Amino acid sequence: MGSMATFASNGGTADGYLAEAEGGGPGLILVQEWWGLVGHIKDVAERFASAGFTTLAPDFFHGETTGEPDEAMRLMMGLAMDQAAKDVAGAAAYLSGLDSVTSQEIGVVGFCMGGSLALWSPTVAENISAAVGFYPAVPWERMNPSWGSYAGKAALIHCDEDDGLSKAPGIQAAIAGIEGAGGTVEVHDYPGTHHAFFNDERPEVYDQGASDEAWERTVTFLREHLG
Repeated sequence: MGSMATFASNGGTADGYLAEAEGGGPGLILVQEWWGLVGHIKDVAERFASAGFTTLAPDFFHGETTGEPDEAMRLMMGLAMDQAAKDVAGAAAYLSGLDSVTSQEIGVVGFCMGGSLALWSPTVAENISAAVGFYPAVPWERMNPSWGSYAGKAALIHCDEDDGLSKAPGIQAAIAGIEGAGGTVEVHDYPGTHHAFFNDERPEVYDQGASDEAWERTVTFLREHLG
């Protein structure tokens, strides 16, 4: 089982849940949904560790969690993007220094709010080279990503039907920005799915078939790009 860890973040510190791969493996940042660093995200971190990735899930809300959508919206809208960028870069640097991380390049996976933060991450940390966004849901204007930093990097996007699949404007903007910078993008649609279809703690939206398929694609993508 993993444990909480503290890492440096631009002169300060931040906390996260660390699950290390047995025998070591590529480094991976896992970005929470708008609920915070809840048990589901820690379980996913353990799942990635079992798949061979040393995984750090930073606590972007610094101890706050919720199960209420209105409170989750408040927490998400209160997230300072400059601090989030520092936490991402700090997490990448921390992973790079661990003995259990065998890759020079770091990957990142995120869900919902975290899906957008994950796709944004390669633009704020040079050594993050592979990003996976599940149903990214934060308007890009809040992040103002410098897509040009994606040159030579790769992204994978999983799209649900509730949010408009890959035709959604936010997805199209990400594809155009990444490809325009010389990066590569792999996009998959999951027709008939709801937002958050990967979250098995929310039976009203969970889709096991889509979740299993997205998981296999994600692990394959990360192994290909992180070694």
